[in-house]
Amino acid sequence: MSFDLEALQAALTHAGRVVRVVVTDVRGSAPREVGASMLIWPNGQSGTIGGGQLEWDATEIALRTLRDGAPRVRRFALGPELGQCCGGAVQIAVVLYTPEMLPSPGIVAQPLESGAMRPAPPSTLPGTKGGWFFESTDAPVTPVWIYGAGHVGRAIVDVLSLQPGFGVTWVDTGPDRFPEAARVRCLPAKDPARALELAPKNAHHLILTYSHAMDLALCHAALGHGFASAGLIGSQTKWARFQKRLRELGHAEDTIAQITCPIGDPKLGRRPEAIALGVVAGLIYAAAADPVAAEEFT
Repeated sequence: MSFDLEALQAALTHAGRVVRVVVTDVRGSAPREVGASMLIWPNGQSGTIGGGQLEWDATEIALRTLRDGAPRVRRFALGPELGQCCGGAVQIAVVLYTPEMLPSPGIVAQPLESGAMRPAPPSTLPGTKGGWFFESTDAPVTPVWIYGAGHVGRAIVDVLSLQPGFGVTWVDTGPDRFPEAARVRCLPAKDPARALELAPKNAHHLILTYSHAMDLALCHAALGHGFASAGLIGSQTKWARFQKRLRELGHAEDTIAQITCPIGDPKLGRRPEAIALGVVAGLIYAAAADPVAAEEFT
C-alpha cells in the first residue's frame, strides 16, 4: 500500500476539506493491512479500512476531526470492543487535509505520539518507527505485459486495471485493436515479439494473440529475454506442439517449463471473464511474493 496522493488531491478539489483515516498498525487478525486508508469529507467518502463497526467508528472519529481539525490516533480491539470476530487489534491515524496541506511526493510522515522526535524512516514502507508512521507516495509497481486485445485480453485488462500496484503494458499489432479509452499503456507493434524486448526482466507476460505463429514467436522471445512469469492461452494440445517447436528452437526442457499453458483456474470455467479472474488472482499472489498460491493462475 502507498499514500494515494492523486486520490487525496481529487477529493480536496471536490470537497475542500478531507480527513484521511489510515491503518498504522495491525496485531493478529484484521480486515485490512497496514497502509489501508479511506477519505472522509462532508456527505461523502472513498476507500475502506475493512467495513463493519470498525469503519463506522472510524468514520465518526473522522467527522469529529473534520469539525475541529484535531488529528487523532485510536486503537481498537476487534473482538469484544466492536463485536467483530477478527480477534486482532487495529490502530488508525486520523488527519485533516486542506489544499494547502497536500503532502509533497516522496515519503509522508505522521506523528503517532506527541513530542516524538522524527527518526529516519524504516526500511519497509508503510511502517512505524519511533512514534511516527511513514508512507511513500510511490507505489511499488509489478509490471505486466499482455499480448493480444481479443476477448480474453480485454477481460484481463478490465479486471487488472482496477487493481492497485500493477503497471500494465498492452501490446497488439495496431492501434485499432484496442478499445477506446483503455486505462492502461497501449503499445501498437507490428511485431509484438520485438516489443517484448522492451519489457523489464521482472515483468509478468500473458500471451493471448490471434495468431499461433505470433504466440510461438512471443514464447521464443520471452525465453530468451527472461521474465518473472509467462502464461500462454491455449489447450494442452497447443502447448504440446509449442513445446516441440521450442525444443527445436534450442530451448531446454526445464526452461520451456517456465511457461504455463493453459492459463487461469479451470474450476472457474473458460469464459473470458472466468479466465481473467483466475489470472489476476495469480498475479496478485505473485506480487505478494506467494509463489505457491501464484501457481494457481497458471
